[in-house]
Amino acid sequence: MIDRLPGTTIDIAVPNADVARDILDNAFICGGLMMSQVARMTGLEPYMIQNWVKRGFLSPPTQKLYSKRQFCRIAIINMLREALQLEKITGMLSYINGRLDDESDDIIDDSDLYLYYIAAISSLERPVADENYIVSHIERVVDSFAEPFPGAKKRLVKVLAVMMNAHYAAILRKRAEDILATLD
Repeated sequence: MIDRLPGTTIDIAVPNADVARDILDNAFICGGLMMSQVARMTGLEPYMIQNWVKRGFLSPPTQKLYSKRQFCRIAIINMLREALQLEKITGMLSYINGRLDDESDDIIDDSDLYLYYIAAISSLERPVADENYIVSHIERVVDSFAEPFPGAKKRLVKVLAVMMNAHYAAILRKRAEDILATLD
């Protein structure tokens, strides 16, 4: 169960992809977000986001505005960096489409990836360690996914499995650190 949009500081009362889509659509109703808004909504320092742009992990903003795709990429990287190295995250994002570019129409859009992730993670009542169960659960969540290229659904399932396992790893790491803090 989630209580905020992953990778953000946005509290979410009803954790599901439809609510997340509504929140994102409302946030981007004027077309884009300024750096200060993105930083506030993700809890990241602006220099980190600028560094990701400079390193090619994220396309530059258009007229100083970040799109929904870019915001979702930032949120994905932010939530996964607790459990994975940045280079592994960007490698995974490159794998899903065959390249790191996030602005083409013939790819799996980062906002779709983010919303599928929210749908998958929010529809489980508790963390699951059984990889086969996780994969079959993800396959049910992405059942209606229309492939922009052959093999896209298979790549999407694999990436979502990585994301869910990284999410659970971050939860378990925090729990271990909390227990360690109580040691005498």
